[in-house]
Amino acid sequence: MKIAYFVDEFPPFFRGGLGTYAMEITKEFIRRGNEVTVFSRNTGHDPTSDQWNGVAVHRPLLMDMSEVLPLISPGDVQQWDAGGQKFFMETLLYNLLSASKLVNSLCADGQKFDIVVSHDWLAFIAGIVAKSNLGLPLVVHYHSTEQGRTGSGSAAIKDIERLAAQKADLIITVSYAMRDELVKLGYAEQKIRVVYNGVDTNKYRPDLFSEEEIRAFREKIGVGESPMLFFVGRLTWVKGADTLTMAMREIVKAVPDAKLVIVGKGEQERMLKQIVSSNALEGNVLFNFSYVPEEERLKYYAACDVAVFPSKYEPFGIVSLEAMAMGKPVIVGASGTSGFREQVIPFGPNICGFHINPHDPGDVAKFAIMLLKDSELRKSMGANARRRVLESFTWDMAASNTLRVYEEAIEVYNKKRRALYDSVCKVPPPP
Repeated sequence: MKIAYFVDEFPPFFRGGLGTYAMEITKEFIRRGNEVTVFSRNTGHDPTSDQWNGVAVHRPLLMDMSEVLPLISPGDVQQWDAGGQKFFMETLLYNLLSASKLVNSLCADGQKFDIVVSHDWLAFIAGIVAKSNLGLPLVVHYHSTEQGRTGSGSAAIKDIERLAAQKADLIITVSYAMRDELVKLGYAEQKIRVVYNGVDTNKYRPDLFSEEEIRAFREKIGVGESPMLFFVGRLTWVKGADTLTMAMREIVKAVPDAKLVIVGKGEQERMLKQIVSSNALEGNVLFNFSYVPEEERLKYYAACDVAVFPSKYEPFGIVSLEAMAMGKPVIVGASGTSGFREQVIPFGPNICGFHINPHDPGDVAKFAIMLLKDSELRKSMGANARRRVLESFTWDMAASNTLRVYEEAIEVYNKKRRALYDSVCKVPPPP
């Protein structure tokens, strides 16, 4: 299968989990003998065309559109601040230049593709344009929605998301919770297919580092011999680092030497520091306000005792799988749209983590204290967590299931074409 693949994030550019997803899933596509051509955002310093692990990657350079921005900003985007408007127009330009590269360059030069794939509103426009100009089936991936991320959000972005769903032959989303959200928003249920994300279980494994390496890393980050809770992610309201930090007020009463390590960047940085200072938690909460490369992230997972991800909205959440694959018990937010609920078994013989109310610091604290005080429980839940990932959440499974949907989309598209041809070309019976 020859796949034209529009995705905003791709190495070397990472903003969040989508970049990791695209990197891993395309490797699996290539390993199965497919051809993948990726169109991704250029940060300004990236090559416009190259090869990455067998994937052809195109990153068109963006242009300065500030002079014409007021003329072409749609609807509510005109009310955004200058930074937001600039981001929207850069996104629009990335889409149009990428679609043009596919249609007017690659295909015009004789390259053939079987299907167009597009991820989230950041790349949906490119997919729609490519489909309409090339006459190819289109699959769109919804990793989240504007309503889910923001509560209400931008009308312009919601319009892009709805149009993509209408034009797509099939829709892939990351969890049954996310499927339910799409259906509630009026998306066609018959088009939606659920395919879970995965994790590289050869890379994320409990025996990756020696005890000496883990001990040295814990000393380096200031944890030492203390019990360690770990959070990694964007520091935004939906990820719940604020709830977790507030939970430390109760946790340290029961486990005085407990350390919470928070790794990530975002608009909550100042607020989190204020929570720490106002509750005299400076010795218990350690921050690394940066995006850390995967090799370092692996060390954080290996070093921690418990991973905590109290997201308020999380259609899937690869971070929990990464921690589970490393043999760590997890505490996860489980309200609203939560793919964590489908990953983490919270009771019974296969228990591997706990579901919590991500709005309640007390709920976070209760289960964190339970795990920090019981090393045997942590050990058994960690083993269950690793087994859970191996059984249900590998990239091999994710790739196989995704390719099946792509093949189905090609069949759906071809049936539509045949039906249209028959309706137009049918010869009427003689009088």
